[in-house]
Amino acid sequence: MAHLLTEIHLAEVRVDASRLTSDSAQALFLQYKDSLLRRQGVSDSAFAKSYRYYTIHDKDLEEVYKLVLDSLEVRRARYGPLSAPNQASPAYRRR
Repeated sequence: MAHLLTEIHLAEVRVDASRLTSDSAQALFLQYKDSLLRRQGVSDSAFAKSYRYYTIHDKDLEEVYKLVLDSLEVRRARYGPLSAPNQASPAYRRR
């Protein structure tokens, strides 16, 4: 789960950096997410069910996000910061 969430957060940054309109950004994000889940062999429903579990079990979610943050920090150290041009909410979430 930590790997999937890390990749999803990276996709959010990529989409936001694309400066697409809200609808286009949302479509691109969903393509990134679907592609990631397919590559990992995880169905969208299995991911949603797992994510619901973690939203109910705060301590478990906290542990997963510690791994996510560690992974993102390793990537930042290796490749430099990924900064979106607009630090407001991502375009695919704006409405």
